[in-house]
Amino acid sequence: MNFLRRMSALLLKEILTLWKDKRGRVVLVAPPLVQGLVFGFAASFDLNHVALAVFDEDGAAPAREFIARFRGAPAFEEVARLHHQRQISGMINRREAALVLHLPANFSRELLAGEGARVQVIVDGRDSNTAMIILNYVQTIVHDFNSDWAKAHAQPEPPARLTVRAWFNPNLESRWFILPGLVGIITLVISTIITALSVAREREEGTLDQLLVTPLRPLEILLGKTLPAALIGTLEATVILLLAVFLFGVPLIGNVGLLYLGIVLFLLSTIGVGLMISSLVRTQQQAFLGAFLFLVPSVILSGFATPLANMPEAIQYLTYLNPLRYFLEISRGVFLQDLGFEQLFHLFWPMALIGLVTMAVAARLFHRRLQ
Repeated sequence: MNFLRRMSALLLKEILTLWKDKRGRVVLVAPPLVQGLVFGFAASFDLNHVALAVFDEDGAAPAREFIARFRGAPAFEEVARLHHQRQISGMINRREAALVLHLPANFSRELLAGEGARVQVIVDGRDSNTAMIILNYVQTIVHDFNSDWAKAHAQPEPPARLTVRAWFNPNLESRWFILPGLVGIITLVISTIITALSVAREREEGTLDQLLVTPLRPLEILLGKTLPAALIGTLEATVILLLAVFLFGVPLIGNVGLLYLGIVLFLLSTIGVGLMISSLVRTQQQAFLGAFLFLVPSVILSGFATPLANMPEAIQYLTYLNPLRYFLEISRGVFLQDLGFEQLFHLFWPMALIGLVTMAVAARLFHRRLQ
């Protein structure tokens, strides 16, 4: 009972300290909501309203039908009709169009004759990633047009046809990929910063000595620094999870309990790192810089934006020390694949091990700094 009473008092003290700090309240409340909304609405690998310019030298019905496929696609928005070849370079150079569709004068004749009708597609390649996505959209539209034209005009279709089906994300919506990962990134940022600043704040404000003369043992003080961060981190993860499911429509088809087990183990590892940083530094500024040095590589080496398989082999081995790497796989596996405990166990235990090691090292460092 005495232990629970002491821990309850320390937990209440930590929460009140965080809440009374105006800047701390802003850090806790604003970034998760802003990042969740910004990433959900703005961060997307999908393209919409790509500026399209059309140079139609044919003008016949088949050519108009082909162009109509692009006008009706949500990815494209026609911004100009060109009348001369020399207008094409100006549209691309001034970034007035990202794609120019050029149909030559004999397009309809070759199409009706069953020959290979030529179409020229000119793409702004200054942003190579965007250009590749645009070309993929163009290929899809052309493939569908060819298939429908062959059926409507009783023409032989190509002997081999490619049918693509995407599992777990049928429409290839990038939000389904981004938002489950965002649960881990925001949890990582909040929990690491809170714990990295906790002991440093006490030391900088001179209240650490006051804590040491209380009946609290050093290990209990460290535990008291851990619980608020764990509670707040879980709350922040829940907010992003609710935004992903109910605002942005990301399907959560797996077991929510397994997702929260992953959150708890992930928090154990991130809080351990934060406490290590807090035990090593003397000021809050040093703690913030230490947290920043940990957070940036963690996100880069997590597979959130860059596939791990594309990294050099030595770097891939380094990612095994990154808890965010494991949690991203858990989050996306539960959200989209309905993975069970047996399939996720190989991701749970490394985070638990990282958490236990970092917590033990943090406790050792904290004890040594008090001597």
